[in-house]
Amino acid sequence: MSKQQKNIINYIVICINEFAKQFKMTSKEAYLYLRNFKGIEFLKENYEAEHTVGLDDAIDDLKQVCINNGGDIK
Repeated sequence: MSKQQKNIINYIVICINEFAKQFKMTSKEAYLYLRNFKGIEFLKENYEAEHTVGLDDAIDDLKQVCINNGGDIK
């Protein structure tokens, strides 16, 4: 596994945990929610841009992506 792949995985894990914390859910629930509503896919595809913004902004972006894909988190 390349260093870049490890960085992306680490970033996704951090985002999942932060998303869980912000929306008062377990990490597993957050992962499943983000997977089902394309948040994980968004992070993979947009890692280069997303990892340069603050974590709060990344979580806001994730929330919006999920809402756009049928998620109901508010």
